Amino acid sequence: MKSGFVVDLKDGMAVTSLFLVREKEVRSSPRTGKSWLQLGLVDRTGNVSAKMWDNFAGVLSTFACDDVIRVRGRAKLYNDQIEITLEQILAVTEKEYDLQDFLPHTRENIDVLLAKLHGHIAAVHDPWLQRLLTSIVDDPAIQPRLRLAPAAMTMHHAYLGGLLEHVVSVCGLARGVAGHYADVNLDYLVTGAVLHDIGKIDELCYERCIGYTTAGRLLGHISLGFAMVRKKIEAIADFPPQLATLVEHLLLSHHGTHEFGSPALPQFREAVVLNFIDDLDSKMGAMRASLDAADVNRDDEWTERNPSLRRALLRTDEFLHPTEEPNAAARGQNNSSAAHSAAAQPPAQRSLLDPGAAAKS
Repeated sequence: MKSGFVVDLKDGMAVTSLFLVREKEVRSSPRTGKSWLQLGLVDRTGNVSAKMWDNFAGVLSTFACDDVIRVRGRAKLYNDQIEITLEQILAVTEKEYDLQDFLPHTRENIDVLLAKLHGHIAAVHDPWLQRLLTSIVDDPAIQPRLRLAPAAMTMHHAYLGGLLEHVVSVCGLARGVAGHYADVNLDYLVTGAVLHDIGKIDELCYERCIGYTTAGRLLGHISLGFAMVRKKIEAIADFPPQLATLVEHLLLSHHGTHEFGSPALPQFREAVVLNFIDDLDSKMGAMRASLDAADVNRDDEWTERNPSLRRALLRTDEFLHPTEEPNAAARGQNNSSAAHSAAAQPPAQRSLLDPGAAAKS
C-alpha cells in the first residue's frame, strides 16, 4: 500500500513510494543528444515531475499512462519546484494499492452525504417527485457512480465524491432559500438540486484519472442528465406530463444562459433560484480549493490566480493578522532554544518516504 505522498516530498529526501503515471515521454536534449525518461506522477495530494536518466529503455514497456508504479529515487529542488530523480521503476498489481490514494477525494464521509441526500428526498411532499428521485438515487446502476463521481474536472469539487458533496450542499441552500421566500416551492427546488448534475456520472470518467468520456465530450452533462431523467419519468406510469416538463426545464436551464451551455433560460421561480444556488456553491467550492492550496505558503496573503474565477483571492486571516517578523535577537534566542529542546528530545520519526523507515515497520 502507498506509504508517502507528493505533499511530503522535501529536497534531498530518499523516495520509495507508489504513484500514478499521468504523463510519460522520452525526451532528448538537442544540445547534448542525451535522452531521458520524463514522467508526470500524481497522487491525491498533488503532482510531481520525475526524470530517469539512465537504464530506462528496459522499463518503457512495463507500464503506461494511468498505471500505478513503484519508484525509488531522490527528491530534489529544481527551479523552485520539487522533482524526483528516479533510480528504479517497478510495475505493481492492482492488489498492491488503493486507487483512492491517487485521486483527490472529498473530505466528507460518503455514507453520511448519501444519508443526507436521502433525508432531503424523504422530505419532498409531492409523491411523483419523491418517487422519481428515489428511482434515480437508489438505482443500483446509478448510486455507486453517484457516490464516486467528481462534480467537474477542474472548476469546482473536482475530486472523487465531489458531485455528491455538491448536490447535498445545493439541497441545503435550496432549503434555506425556500425558508426565506415563501412563494418558492421547495419540492421543485430540491428536485432540481438533486438532478441538475446527474449527467456528470456519465460525462466524466474517474477510474484511473479524472477526465471526459467520449459521450461527455460529445453531448455534455445537461443532455446526458436530461435523457436519464426522461427515461426514468417514462418508466413511472401516469407521471403528470406538466410536472415532467417542469422537472426537465430545471435540468435544461440550470446553467442560466445559452452562453454557459443551457439550452433554455430559467423561466419560473425555482429554475431561477436553482441557477443561482448552483452557481454560488460552485464558486464557493472553487474558492475553497484555492484557499486550501494557499495553506502551503502561510506567509502569502494572496492565492495563485484561480482560472475559473479569473482572479487571485485574498486570505483575510493573513491580511488582518499578519505574522510579525521577529528581530534578529529574538530569532537567535528562538534558534538556541529550539536547538537545546531538540537535543533533549528523542530522534524524530523518519518520513514514510524514506525506505529506511519502511524497512523498520
